[in-house]
Amino acid sequence: MNEQPLTSTLGKPTKETYDAFQQAYDVLNRSLFKSELPNCLITLQRRKRTYGYFSAERFGREDGHATDEIALNPAHFRDRPVKEILATLAHEMVHLWQHHFGKAGRGRYHNKQWAEKMKAIGLQPTDTGEEGGKETGDKVHHIVSPDGRFDRLTTKLLARGFAITWMEKPRADTAARSQSGGENTETKSKSGKRVKYTCTNEECDQKAWARHEAKLVCGHHMLPMTPA
Repeated sequence: MNEQPLTSTLGKPTKETYDAFQQAYDVLNRSLFKSELPNCLITLQRRKRTYGYFSAERFGREDGHATDEIALNPAHFRDRPVKEILATLAHEMVHLWQHHFGKAGRGRYHNKQWAEKMKAIGLQPTDTGEEGGKETGDKVHHIVSPDGRFDRLTTKLLARGFAITWMEKPRADTAARSQSGGENTETKSKSGKRVKYTCTNEECDQKAWARHEAKLVCGHHMLPMTPA
């Protein structure tokens, strides 16, 4: 019996993943930034307690050219709607815009110029992740403004079939793969041992200690807490 090659059924996961984010970047750039933004390198990074980040001129080529980085955290793809993932991409694109065309705040500070640009594209800055929060500060999240520019644009994009194809499997599944040798990681089941959990909201400082595989919810944001 002839088996189909693995690549014919899986396609090309790397290309599918990064092509989708490049497509989203192009659409957001064209419609929200008048195609002003230069291309950058979009990466997937599991930085703890963050949905994404921007790093100016992080990568370079041997010919001397440099490019910025926008990193997205794939650990949160499964538990967030696609529109929220795209909102993180747009959030970091505002940082990229400010680096090239504005004046960024010192260090991690989100200043008033950044906040005004966020609102202009349809994202409301908030340091609490909820309405009414401060628009500036070292740690500022955002909410999608209903029927704003970003909301209308991404609604159309999703209606045309945009999707993030590859996502991490649920933790119970990846833990089983780790124990069976299917994943190169030091993480193993710790049933009976207490582990630290943190809120999935990147701006929240809530922490808790509980047994492995406990089901915890942050009382402040009403979001699941996951092992640190």
